Amino acid sequence: MIAAILAGLFGLLVGSFLNACVFRLPRDILLWDPPRSFCPSCEKTVAWYDNLPAISYVLLRGKCRHCGWSIPLRYFLLELLCGIMYFMIVWYFGVTWLAAKLLLFTAINLELIFSDLEERILPDEFTKGGTVLGILIAWFAPVPLGFSSLFVPNDWPPPLRGMVEAAMGAAFAYGVLRWIAWLYQKVRGVDGMGWGDLKMAMMIGAFLGLMPMLLALMAGSILGSVMGFLYIKLAKEETATYELPFGAFLGLAAIAVAIGEAVRQVGGSVVH
Repeated sequence: MIAAILAGLFGLLVGSFLNACVFRLPRDILLWDPPRSFCPSCEKTVAWYDNLPAISYVLLRGKCRHCGWSIPLRYFLLELLCGIMYFMIVWYFGVTWLAAKLLLFTAINLELIFSDLEERILPDEFTKGGTVLGILIAWFAPVPLGFSSLFVPNDWPPPLRGMVEAAMGAAFAYGVLRWIAWLYQKVRGVDGMGWGDLKMAMMIGAFLGLMPMLLALMAGSILGSVMGFLYIKLAKEETATYELPFGAFLGLAAIAVAIGEAVRQVGGSVVH
């Protein structure tokens, strides 16, 4: 339980960092310059006691101390959600490589979810960078062997086979979806999927492998279709012009699939 609590507190800090990424990356602001958080409205530096993850938002009642600018609820939600997810993952899976992989995957997807919802942008730092991390961490927490078993010799060490499976999952996810997007564009004359979505699917394939990635894609498509239709009707948006944040729905589905796959790997029992 102590490890889970520490993980939850660390998750709050990670959420704070992810908030900085959601704001800065689409605006081409370096994460380290300026090094301190600042108010986008009055540009005053935020004091450390006003920058406590989740807590400061409540204490400040969601407003800047200096100018009264309303801080987006996203800051509070992302930090709190990340902290809760980190606590639950370590509580259930223990201090293991599998848990570490889930923590990293969750953080990447949370950033992409909120970035897509707010800016309609999926930063390369998290899609392409996440693909590399997914392949590397497969050495320690291998992707369940599937498609690669048709090509990789059985006498290769399991960590290496896991990395090959992750790399092939990423490559096939990107290649197949790019072909589908190309075909859709030729038939319908409009883009059916953005480049960011393709790179996000590639990242998910690297972490989960091909088949779980396809499951996440299917679940994300269904969720996005239902939620997008309801929003368009309620907000009276134009169906032809509304840009659906598909990456957000894909990220939610990917986290759910990843946790489900991890539970299956450990046999449905809590790791102590």
